Amino acid sequence: MPSFSRLRSVFTGIGACGGALIFYYAFRENTRKRVHASWTTNYNPSVKWDFNWDKREPRSLIKPNEKDENKYNEQIEKAQPTAVRNLFLIRHGQYNLCGGNDQEKCLTELGRKQADLTGQRLKDLNFPFTKLVRSTMFRALETAEIIQKHLPDVPCESSAFIQEGAPIPPEPPVGHWRPEKHFYEDGARIEAAFRKYFHRAPVSQEKDSFEIYVCHANVIRYFVCRALQFPPEGWLRLSLNNASITWISIRPKGNVVLHMLGDSGHLPPELVTTS
Repeated sequence: MPSFSRLRSVFTGIGACGGALIFYYAFRENTRKRVHASWTTNYNPSVKWDFNWDKREPRSLIKPNEKDENKYNEQIEKAQPTAVRNLFLIRHGQYNLCGGNDQEKCLTELGRKQADLTGQRLKDLNFPFTKLVRSTMFRALETAEIIQKHLPDVPCESSAFIQEGAPIPPEPPVGHWRPEKHFYEDGARIEAAFRKYFHRAPVSQEKDSFEIYVCHANVIRYFVCRALQFPPEGWLRLSLNNASITWISIRPKGNVVLHMLGDSGHLPPELVTTS
């Protein structure tokens, strides 16, 4: 009987240790999940950030390898970007609202002054801008041309994707009626522009990049909502002055930071306009 008691004690000890180990690993796993899920204990955010919003999260690009987990993790590590993409979204200067066609909707004299001061501001920021993309609408082309005088070494390209348009029916609705076809046509194009230009840096990019996009208020407002994963229907709640600067950074792991929204502090009060 004494030997049986000793044997029972041994098994009891093993069981206790095993239970403790199971509890420890379960606790650690639950803690790990909570840490990754939120910053505070027992808090569940109403909306969680989608790290694969641009479909470039490394785990979505690498085929799972069930046979060799180490090799799979090495591939994930190699597919992880290291650079930050900085996008500067510039709204065009004030223009002639009474123009009958795009050419006639040219910048006013005040709009040209606004564009010139914005170009000077971008130069003063002293970032190594790598390119300037401009909308093909005349007022944006003019604004970009004036800005480029301050940044003559920055290559320029035109894009019809970022022309002005109606991205999505706003919420709350606006007071005036607009045919639904405008949102149907423009929305697809503007969303395509977002997918084309908004994404994390490629793995091959070693240094942080700085790009300028000269376009329009509706486009910029929609881009901001999409980039921050806010409801895109809220785009009309944002207001942007003419020739203002909006600065967004896209970090290597997919985080997005809004540094400036419609900043026009470089313009004197008498030159600030919204239309």
